[in-house]
Amino acid sequence: MPIPVTSTWTAFRLAFDSLRAHKLRTFLTLLGVIIGVSSVVMVGAAIDGMGNYAEETTSKVFGSDSYLIAQLAQLGRMNRRERAEKLRRNKPIRAEEVDYLRATTGDRVLYSPYTQRVEDVKHEDTVFQAATILGVSASLPEIRDVTLTDGRFFTEQEEKNRQQVAVIGDELRESLFPGVSPVGNVIKIRGLDFVVAGVQEKLGSSGARTQQDNPVYIPATVYVKMFGQSRGGYAVFGKPRPGSGLTMDDALDITRVALRSRFHTPPGKPDNFDTLTPDAIRAFVDSILALVSAVVVPVTAISLVVGGIVIMNIMLVSVTERTREIGVRKAVGAKRADIMRQFLIESVLMSAVGGTIGLTLGWSVVSIASRVVEVKLGITLPYALLAIFVSTAVGVASGWYPASRAARLDPVEALRAD
Repeated sequence: MPIPVTSTWTAFRLAFDSLRAHKLRTFLTLLGVIIGVSSVVMVGAAIDGMGNYAEETTSKVFGSDSYLIAQLAQLGRMNRRERAEKLRRNKPIRAEEVDYLRATTGDRVLYSPYTQRVEDVKHEDTVFQAATILGVSASLPEIRDVTLTDGRFFTEQEEKNRQQVAVIGDELRESLFPGVSPVGNVIKIRGLDFVVAGVQEKLGSSGARTQQDNPVYIPATVYVKMFGQSRGGYAVFGKPRPGSGLTMDDALDITRVALRSRFHTPPGKPDNFDTLTPDAIRAFVDSILALVSAVVVPVTAISLVVGGIVIMNIMLVSVTERTREIGVRKAVGAKRADIMRQFLIESVLMSAVGGTIGLTLGWSVVSIASRVVEVKLGITLPYALLAIFVSTAVGVASGWYPASRAARLDPVEALRAD
């Protein structure tokens, strides 16, 4: 004989027994919540993973406390008018400006010019197509995180003497020197021999079209001798010299003052050159990820709403099927609050179980994906709590109406139900 629901524990036990009695129906009902929760946590992990990857890539490629100066250096899309205005106002930074910066502020700030083009690189009969030839200074490894796995970077003396030495990326090493060290060997760029001095560590791809492991670093002096100066001049990396006691902002201000003096920029007028800092890059990346989150997370959360609708429908069916049972419980003393508690707990229990399974499934997929794509992915606490909170809220919202409908049933009419 059914017993009245007189406590939360009793209501919980009855709700659990009801779900266990209809295993297939319960599982199919939970699918919506499982898919919804796992989707939310996987998307959250992907977004955080992209943020971590962008942070690591920025640190490796740009440096943690370095900055960039160029005729055009700002991130983001510029329309044609803005670009034309910057090109009209901003001055190209040429070798003379780099020499001026070093002569006036080089005791406090490290500088390296940075210019690039794409060329084929050859070793014996093997050709590596479309390598990125970078003209830089010997000081670049002190400014940016250029870590070598073999050999060394070229020296300041080699740069001044225009010696044809090169540091190559990991992809060139694998293609041109499989299984052997390239250090001391010769590669050809435009028919000129370059002695390989070192190999940069593997960085990986930073995008669908951008490879970071195909560079060839050569002295900027040799680069200019081979290709001349580009119309837009150099990009110049700067960083506070170790022991100077300057912060990145201090060093940037010193550089700006020197360049404004060099270009005779009137007081009160904007800089006639562009600057870029790691903070600006991170802010740009964060704004993109925030936009992605604002669009993608609500879309994935729609599946949770669908799961809630499914739970509500099943609970309404359950109330209809158990109308006579509800009448008997009311007849033996169960109150409206007891009946409502039972069905509400049943709904919340389904959502909580679905949320837990979805969280586990999402964690498993994220762990596998992290190993496959070699990107640091992880389910952060905010997304995990969001998934559990939303799934529980879905259970409460979905179960409230069916539970209140069951609680309002007249016991006499309920006992007459077939």
